[in-house]
Amino acid sequence: MYINATGFYIPSIRIDNAHFLPLNGLTDEWIVRRTGIHTRSHVAEGEDHNSMGLDAIRNAIPSLPYDIKDVDLIVSAAYSACDTVATLAHVAQREFDIDGAKAVYLSSACSSFINGLELVEAYFASGKSSKALLVCSECNSYYANETDKTCGHLWGDAAVAFFLSKDPCGDHEPVISSIYTCGLGNVSKGPEGVKLRPKEGGIMMPFGKDVFLNACNYMINALDKAGAAVGGIKAGELDHIICHQANLRIVANVAHQLDLPMEKFENNIDELGNTGSAGVALVFSQRRDTFAPGEKIGLTVFGGGYSCGAAIIEMK
Repeated sequence: MYINATGFYIPSIRIDNAHFLPLNGLTDEWIVRRTGIHTRSHVAEGEDHNSMGLDAIRNAIPSLPYDIKDVDLIVSAAYSACDTVATLAHVAQREFDIDGAKAVYLSSACSSFINGLELVEAYFASGKSSKALLVCSECNSYYANETDKTCGHLWGDAAVAFFLSKDPCGDHEPVISSIYTCGLGNVSKGPEGVKLRPKEGGIMMPFGKDVFLNACNYMINALDKAGAAVGGIKAGELDHIICHQANLRIVANVAHQLDLPMEKFENNIDELGNTGSAGVALVFSQRRDTFAPGEKIGLTVFGGGYSCGAAIIEMK
């Protein structure tokens, strides 16, 4: 599966840590020490889940080697949709007049983007699609409760779009050589670990320690499984690793367990906060031009529910 074009949208507003002291009593020093976050991105008035997703698509179009109307599958993968009926997939289809395309919405918490890749891969394998748009937009601020000491200070807003094809459509297109996903609803706190209930407190993380421990464990496991599918690539053989941008301490713990330097890990959480399932794809899109031909990039995620996933991308 080939990456034909990528685009992203990051709101210009940044909320610094001082914002939270009068809301939940957390100091800048505490937040930085516990999460690595200094600021987080935040939508402006008039921006939302849909508008960010459309802007990410627009950002990708100039480098797309075919007409967007050639897309035959649109997948919106996220958990913070502002409308779960008229989804971003359908909004994008209408905005860009992509006639006849399948339009699908899926959610697997912060694993949603990787699950979206796997869904596209399955459509390609079935012969029911050959060119796909995968858009992942997380408007966490729409649901976040900033007074919540456990997670109200974590969330950032952003969107990313990937155009994908079964066959190559241009020169030097990165190849997604392996995708692995797994549901973990029967593991530890599972569905109780992270919740999003709009009328019952918004995004909540009542079992933060449980999330932390399982995220560290299962992101490594997912990366191992994805690597095993392509000749047994080990984490240390990857040129760059992008972990779910949930908490810099989680990334540091993964690096420690793998006995790898932090320099191998690409991050944006310090500026943008936890951008949910968009995080790993966003980092890849931001850094894509810095990756050299032949390099292998590992993306690995952990989501509420619980869930995990990973993908290996080979630069060309």
